[in-house]
Formats: sequence, structure tokens, C-alpha cells
Amino acid sequence: MKYYVVDAFADEVFKGNPAGVCVLDDPIDDNTMQKIAAENNLSETAFVVKNGSSYNLKWFTPKSEIDLCGHATLGTSYVISNYVDIGIENMTFNTGSGILKVKRNGDLYEMDFPLRKPESIELSHEIISEAIGITPIAAYLSRDLFVVLETEKQLKELTPDFSRMIKLKDGLGVIVTARGTDVDFVSRCFYPKLGVNEDPVTGSAHSNLIPFWSQRLNKDIMVARQLSSRGGTLYCKLAGDRVKISGKAVPYMIGNINICR
Repeated sequence: MKYYVVDAFADEVFKGNPAGVCVLDDPIDDNTMQKIAAENNLSETAFVVKNGSSYNLKWFTPKSEIDLCGHATLGTSYVISNYVDIGIENMTFNTGSGILKVKRNGDLYEMDFPLRKPESIELSHEIISEAIGITPIAAYLSRDLFVVLETEKQLKELTPDFSRMIKLKDGLGVIVTARGTDVDFVSRCFYPKLGVNEDPVTGSAHSNLIPFWSQRLNKDIMVARQLSSRGGTLYCKLAGDRVKISGKAVPYMIGNINICR
């Protein structure tokens, strides 16, 4: 199969979040996909196969399949539009989270994702503070544990204890967010349960972040920044019960995966 690595939510190489994209001629079994993802050892490897006028898409971390991934969807869209169905602007993906649509607008790829509003929970702030290294001002839960800090500076200086974080009962991962200084809001995302201590840029987390900050900032259109060491910029829009997440992408590598049996 043809294999690509694309830096998503980036306008230059070595920024954003690298996604592996495997372009298949025919479907393969989940066990093989999981082994490939573990071998690639990126936060996500996407597997895409054409299905009529749409595409079937799955995402795997090095440890398990996941139900929604933004940066690997962006990376896949870049690959399809530039190398597979060259020049295509509207793409439809069949996924475990339903039908996802992506529209190419020049060098921006706009993803139409489900909205996942985080719900307030009663959770000991002491337990969270032991895991993330600071006491939050609020905690919520969606697919992931969603934690709010008072300042961007606190977010930048976080030093999580991943051995404690992996033992948290609530949430697949941990999203930590604060109001931004140069952008509308900022975040960092941690997924040690999936073998990814800190995810460089997490598109799916913004299914939670967009409705949360839209309500608090009274804005439907926002710019967000994920403050990992690589960093990434996301252009966000609240659209009813959906969210629109846009970003740029740059290619890093093109190769072949050969599996001899």
C-alpha cells in the first residue's frame, strides 16, 4: 500500500501533528491495521479505501482503534486531494463517528465534525491536580476528561504525571484548556491510555472545545492554538449541532508499506 506522513494543522514541516495515511486498494483486517499503526508509532495512522464516490476511513493509535480523529482526517484529505483524486475539493468519509465531510478551500481543509458538548461533573480537583500538576477551576466530561485552567501561562507550564493520569477512571484522554492571549482559546491534550502522552494537535478535541468556548466568549467563529512543543493552529466555527474545524497541512514523506506473508 502507498503510505504518506502529513504534518496536519501546520504550514511548515516539523510543526503540527504528523499523521500516517495508508491508501488501500481493498479493505484489510483490523488486526493488520493495528500492527501497522504500532509499527508506524505515530499518534494516529489512518486507513482509507475508496467506496464509490466516498471513502471508508478508520484511525488507529499505536495501541487501539479510535472513534474520531481530526488531524488524521485532515492528513487523509490532503493526501486524497493531492495524490489520489487530484484536485478534488469535496470529500465524504464513512467512519465510526458517522459521515464526515471535508471541503478544500485553497490550502485550508475544513472538516465537518459532530459537536460533543462536555458536561459538568463532580470530580475531586485534588485527583485531577495530582495528574496534571495544577488545580483546575472546573472539570467536565465528554469522551475525554475536560479540564479548565485560569490562564494560558498555567497551561504552557503544565508538567503532567502520566503514571497518575493513566489511572484516571474518567475519560479516554485529558483535554486541558484556557482562554488565549493572542487567540481565542488554547489547549493541550494527553492520551497516555492510548500510548500517546501528549498529542501535538488534536482536531477531535475541538468537538468539545468549540461549543464550550463559543458559549463563554459569545462567538461562533474562533481561532485556537494547541500549545504542544510542535504547536498547531485551528480555525473553528460553531454550526448548529456540528463544528467546522479548518487547518493547513504539509507533506513530510511518501513511501510504500510491504507486508510479506
